[in-house]
Amino acid sequence: MKKNYLSVFLIITMVAYGQNGIGDAAFNNADALVESFMNSYNIPGLTIAIAKDGKLKYLRAFGEIDKENHIETQPYNLFRIASVSKPVTAIGIMKMVQEGKITLSDKVFGSTGLLKDHPQLSQVTYADERLDAITVQNLLEHSGGWDSSVNCFPNPTTPYPYFFSGCDPINATLHVTQMYDASNPVTEELLIRFLMEKGLNFDPGTKYAYSNIGFLVLSEIIEEVSGMSYEDYFKTEILHPLGIYDMSLGHNLPEDFNEREGKYYGYGGYTTKSTYGTGEDVPWEYGGFNLEAMDGHGGWIATARDLVKLLSAVDGFNTKPDILNATSIATMTEPSAAFANYAKGWSVNSANNWWHTGGLPGTASILVRANSGYNFTIFVNTRIDGNRSGQFYNDLDAIGWNCINSVTSWPDWDLMDTPTVNAANLETEGVDETSVKLKWYNGDGQQRMVIARKSSAQKEFPKDGISYSYSNTINETDDIGSQNFVVYQGTGNEVTVSGLESSTDYTFRVIEFNQSTNTGDLPLYLLGDNPEVEYKSGSLGIERESSVGFEIYPVPAEEMIKVNFNKTTGKNYEIYTLNGKVIASGIFKSKENEINLSGISSGLYIIKASDINDNTSIRKLIIK
Repeated sequence: MKKNYLSVFLIITMVAYGQNGIGDAAFNNADALVESFMNSYNIPGLTIAIAKDGKLKYLRAFGEIDKENHIETQPYNLFRIASVSKPVTAIGIMKMVQEGKITLSDKVFGSTGLLKDHPQLSQVTYADERLDAITVQNLLEHSGGWDSSVNCFPNPTTPYPYFFSGCDPINATLHVTQMYDASNPVTEELLIRFLMEKGLNFDPGTKYAYSNIGFLVLSEIIEEVSGMSYEDYFKTEILHPLGIYDMSLGHNLPEDFNEREGKYYGYGGYTTKSTYGTGEDVPWEYGGFNLEAMDGHGGWIATARDLVKLLSAVDGFNTKPDILNATSIATMTEPSAAFANYAKGWSVNSANNWWHTGGLPGTASILVRANSGYNFTIFVNTRIDGNRSGQFYNDLDAIGWNCINSVTSWPDWDLMDTPTVNAANLETEGVDETSVKLKWYNGDGQQRMVIARKSSAQKEFPKDGISYSYSNTINETDDIGSQNFVVYQGTGNEVTVSGLESSTDYTFRVIEFNQSTNTGDLPLYLLGDNPEVEYKSGSLGIERESSVGFEIYPVPAEEMIKVNFNKTTGKNYEIYTLNGKVIASGIFKSKENEINLSGISSGLYIIKASDINDNTSIRKLIIK
């Protein structure tokens, strides 16, 4: 990690990469620097975000997210971020510490540990009593006692026909499941059990040794303490309240990818045995490793904008509000006693810069908080291995600093200023054979648009900085691509769309956006977790999620919400967390009702309501 770079890349004749995102003449040198880096390493696709003084100034995408089909990379594409997941996990742990739910000195294992009641890990029998001394702080600082550089696998590491050096079980998942006669793919708990039974390589707190499994254990602590899944905790308690909808845990196979996630390109085309235990050889990036068992050490996917938005909420600058207080931030970034260049989930240096890099076959990433008030992140959809690996990461780091130094005057906009709450409860009502009425509850965007497409058409997305014309008659409006039509734009909450083909399935989507002087008078779209509804033309009557109709408002809610039934009297309700835990319930006595929410934390929930005829329906509930 460098504090400053004075050199720039020599610009030579090179491959021309497509550039996307909101541009400015001030960015010409920065764009050229990025392209030069991509040419140097034959990078297919890249996204980069740079924030200055709490405002996102530079959000650009280059190359192709899918080079076989020549699909250009967009700033809205999600990438695997690999070990940049570790500072994300650290943020969650420090929030729990700040709220008094845990302490850094809490023991993790044993009869007094945070995981003493864990359904699987509490049952593990281990001989090394030093595990009982591991603390939360040890795990955050990679001083828990495991050293993944010390060999522990047999040669060959069956059922693989070759040897895995070191002792990181995430690399040899089939060997772990074979040891325990367990099904594939491997679980997080089994990976942790493997190392618990192996024992420690040194006394906790006495040495630094980078440990993926240590951060996997931290993921289990978050689940155990919160009562939610690791992912749901972050979405409910941290991400969604910040308006971050483009971060989630990723998946192994393309058929399960996020709708805006692209392809990954492994260096050298190396293959390995499928983590699903099929016996076939597969690319490492598509089922060779089990991303779905990496959680807090390497499992997140994100857009560059949303990751910088999260960083800007913990950076300690007096620009945007932080979700951690000054004491928590100072503790999180204080160098450990075991290693002066690592704190709690962050690499650090004496200049008060914080950062983390990440890499998996098919992806590489970096996240940086600079003491000068800049935050930046860069993702690429390949990783350079072998002899050039070290220089590759040095140059990846240098790109952000060089781009910062190349811009002499930043535009006066904040490309982070997207809406923070989506529209909700999108419903359809047939008007006639070729028309449908759409109704929804507005989010907090300054405006919103509705996109209509035949359900068989490829889904496309509006691009930041581009304003689209619209018409309530489909096919007489802007097509944003692949027959995706803008059929509404404005501040309202309903529209009647005509021009549908009879007996045809359509999909409608509502997208909130902001457009103001703060955005440079350019539209910025919130694309994650938008409400969608399918409708078959010619279907008269209201198509609802289920047999009872009710409305909730305001959306988002604060300390109170009204629940009004359309036709019958309400009977009762239950409010759930996203992982299915009931946190509130009550009884209705009329068609119009109120629920006191003052005891419920801000976040995203599900409300299920029943009427006096025992019909039920559910809605998304957002609490500010």
